[in-house]
Amino acid sequence: ECILSGIMSVNGKKVLHMDQNSYYGGESASITPLEDLYKRFNLPGAPPESMGRGRDWNVDLIPKFLMANGQLVKMLLYTEVTRYLDFKVIEGSFVYKGGKIYKVPSTEAEALASSLMGLFEKRRFRKFLVYVANFDENDPRTFEGVDPKKTTMRDVYKKFDLGQDVIDFTGHALALYRTDDYLDQPCQETINRIKLYSESLARYGKSPYLYPLYGLGELPQGFARLSAIYGGTYMLNKPIEEIVIENGKVVGVKSEGEVARCKQLICDPSYVSDRVTKVGQVIRVICILSHPIKNTNDANSCQIIIPQNQVNRKSDIYVCMISSAHNVAAQGKYIAIASTTVETADPEKEIKPALDLLEPIEQKFVSISDLFAPTDLGTESQIFISRTYDATTHFETTCDDIKDIYKRMMGSEFDFEEMKRKKNDIYGEEEQQ
Repeated sequence: ECILSGIMSVNGKKVLHMDQNSYYGGESASITPLEDLYKRFNLPGAPPESMGRGRDWNVDLIPKFLMANGQLVKMLLYTEVTRYLDFKVIEGSFVYKGGKIYKVPSTEAEALASSLMGLFEKRRFRKFLVYVANFDENDPRTFEGVDPKKTTMRDVYKKFDLGQDVIDFTGHALALYRTDDYLDQPCQETINRIKLYSESLARYGKSPYLYPLYGLGELPQGFARLSAIYGGTYMLNKPIEEIVIENGKVVGVKSEGEVARCKQLICDPSYVSDRVTKVGQVIRVICILSHPIKNTNDANSCQIIIPQNQVNRKSDIYVCMISSAHNVAAQGKYIAIASTTVETADPEKEIKPALDLLEPIEQKFVSISDLFAPTDLGTESQIFISRTYDATTHFETTCDDIKDIYKRMMGSEFDFEEMKRKKNDIYGEEEQQ
């Protein structure tokens, strides 16, 4: 919602942004001080002395990293919201196999030394990666007999004679699919996802992921500032009493007895329970540790992916870990957040394989959230509802949703270049220097 209010302001729309919470970012806020996190999860008492100063903590409720070459980074660069944020590269990406974790190779040397696969498998995998790197959906000469819109990914793996373990880690740790459904779909999207991973990795070398200092709560604030520069107004602590509808179309929002009139409304599912449908649940467990995660080479930050096959599930389990190096925890403390899509009536048992990797855990905060999707696409009502954040650990699906809402609102595709141009129109080229 904050990104959209920033983009709409740049687009010359008059934007009023109201939030019923006292902080930015709604569902995806970073909670500070630590005392507030304890209150939020109804834990008795105050955090122990050993946790350091409460103000040193900024704990994300929803863990996500940014793909270095991904859509959110483009949005940040094109709107220059990067001025308000500092990023650090996540130190490593790991994948779970047979009860142990292995680093996802980030260089050719690492790939050759990796015990994830045998020597002959490595050669075949390297061939496959070279194929992916050269693949260009606009140049049939790069297809080598594969039809990007028809050939399934399963067949592409077969073509390179890749074994099950390699398929697991390629599909889940590189292409970042949550399930195995992609295997029987046309290969174009998978190949593009692996390309995105490789290109993101090439930018910084350690991993393809970035994370903002002081936590993800900095992102919505950055876009709120962008909106303000273009005349947008932001109000925190605004209780929403009613969305005013006339003849099936939104005409305003009532808050504290007054009605703010509008032509279009963007909101998350929590404001319109009658226009969304529940599509699943996600369990997230925030863990505070006093040690780096074992077998990660004492990394200050990392991501671990547990492919569903490895633990007899349909969906992957993710772990994101960050620490005092990112100004989100007290000195010497680490925050690891495990998440997955709920499949059974006992979600805590489902996420146990991840928690076992994190022991000993000093304190954990468990949340189970419903996932909602809009039943009203806004064509008539002009109410545009975002989808709930899923279990993935990067922002690509969120950005797809942003582009989808943009298209439904504006009637045209979201265009990065146009966004850049509009900025120049307002400020003029010269003054930017």
